[in-house]
Amino acid sequence: MDIVAEFGLRVLGQFQSPTLAFLIAGILLAALGSKLVIPDAIYKFAVFMLLMRIGLNGGMEIREADLADMILPALAAMTLGAGIVLLGLVTLARLPGIKREDAIATAGLFGAVSASTLGAAMVLLEQEDIAYEAWVPALYPFMDIPALVLAIVLARMHAETKGKSKGKRAGVWAIVRDSLQGSALSALILGLLLGLFTRPDQVFDTFYDPLFRGLLSVLMLIMGMEAWQRLNELRRVAQWYAVYAAIMPMVHGLIAFALGYMIHLVTGFSPGGVILLAVLAASSSDISGPPTLRAGIPSANPSSYIGSSTSVGTPIAVGIGIPFFIALAEMVF
Repeated sequence: MDIVAEFGLRVLGQFQSPTLAFLIAGILLAALGSKLVIPDAIYKFAVFMLLMRIGLNGGMEIREADLADMILPALAAMTLGAGIVLLGLVTLARLPGIKREDAIATAGLFGAVSASTLGAAMVLLEQEDIAYEAWVPALYPFMDIPALVLAIVLARMHAETKGKSKGKRAGVWAIVRDSLQGSALSALILGLLLGLFTRPDQVFDTFYDPLFRGLLSVLMLIMGMEAWQRLNELRRVAQWYAVYAAIMPMVHGLIAFALGYMIHLVTGFSPGGVILLAVLAASSSDISGPPTLRAGIPSANPSSYIGSSTSVGTPIAVGIGIPFFIALAEMVF
């Protein structure tokens, strides 16, 4: 009972954290009919800064890290990204009234990674003084790209089977190229390369790092407002998406936590690293995923995968998943 009470207090405490508070504030603003509009340019700038900060920090740490320590976590991230898509194929896709291409797109979005959720977890770990290898956020593309590519390929294979693709074949390498050229992954990879091959320490310390938390709060506010707006879209599609979005982030995160714990036993992977790996798996993409899937699976209904991810999946991952995995790590380690 003490463990349950401690976890409950921890979850309640997170509602007072700036990260989750701004998310809830955005939901309340939209629910009350506020006319507040944050320009799209500010949103794009916040996303760019967030990913550049994560990439620069990860690149600088990879430069100093033992690359052998990264092999197993990177392989685990790739396995999780693809595995989450396949898990959605045998669960959500088989539920009544669910279109297969919609289910595949939803699973692809949940297999990909939310940069804002990752950023929120990093802030909370720093607040809790839980150490983690600084290269762990660089696992983002290792999970993101396999999930999106596999989802698009599976959807195109399904379309070909049903005779909907008019003879077009899924170009795997073209999909990979398009994913890498997307704005989100481009910013992250740019930051990684600059951190790895140059010396950006001064600009990181004076510009990117100080603005990180403030811009993250703006991003969470925008996501909260969008979450409420997408909720009605989700209701019109199917209740099964809400069930999937409420349950599967925790399932994905627990699978990742177990993999991370096994890596910890083999290589000494830090508890903070295990937590972040679980959060990566529990999150669903809000930046790189939606435009990639819109282009790659045009027959899928965006209301199904974007609505379920933004209105249910992200609040679950941020509000419940992050404090849960922190509490679980404290119990296990």
